[in-house]
Amino acid sequence: MKTHIPKSQENLQTIENLLKTFAIQPFWNDGEHHFSIKEIKPESQMPSLLDKEVFISLFDSDHDVTQMQNSFLTFEFQMYLLFDNKFDKFDDAYKEGTFIFVGLKNSAELIREYVLYHRGRTINGSLQNDATTESFIYNTIKPKSEKNNNRFVHSLYENVRKDDISCCGRQLSIKEISDVLAPQTAVPYAMPVGFTVSIPRDDLLIFSAFSEYPNSLFGDLKIKFKINPSAFVFCQVDPVLSMAKYYTINKD
Repeated sequence: MKTHIPKSQENLQTIENLLKTFAIQPFWNDGEHHFSIKEIKPESQMPSLLDKEVFISLFDSDHDVTQMQNSFLTFEFQMYLLFDNKFDKFDDAYKEGTFIFVGLKNSAELIREYVLYHRGRTINGSLQNDATTESFIYNTIKPKSEKNNNRFVHSLYENVRKDDISCCGRQLSIKEISDVLAPQTAVPYAMPVGFTVSIPRDDLLIFSAFSEYPNSLFGDLKIKFKINPSAFVFCQVDPVLSMAKYYTINKD
């Protein structure tokens, strides 16, 4: 028995097969596929003051596809901490083992406002004037497991207490601070501090759903943003733990 198929239906496909033609199929790396890492410099002048706009391309034309979930913005900060006293009354026996932490709770909160440009034109709806609050809320619901493994990105207090390298900031001993402030005579006393901040792109809410971005298909994408100097935080590291750790390391 032979089934007759009308000519109008000969080229029809099942919905499953039709969808497969539009899907990106996973593949095994047979050695012919590779990835590369490239650093993209900002288009705006660097170094820059905190209140200046930073303009940078998010993709490079040398790459056909950019992995958004594995890309990040890196900042090298040099700033001054201001103090109204020199810790003169602090017991010298405890200065070296007592620390304060200065940095960011979440690195993405560093960006105060941003806007995106696609092929030189502003993307409608991409302007965010309160990116710090947006990032704070977004990172509040993020599980701790995602915050423990990235260096210079998040500062969980339990990691600050342990002086873990994942923290986004610096630990400064009271002795280190008082030694720098000692020769100064005018209040406020200033101490220069530098540290590294790394912002994963998908930590910004607008990029949270991105994975791969086909540069050659969609074209150049740029971001312009401003830094929020009020996003920095500080706290005293648990003195019981820090003193115990100090004397354990430096005992005879």
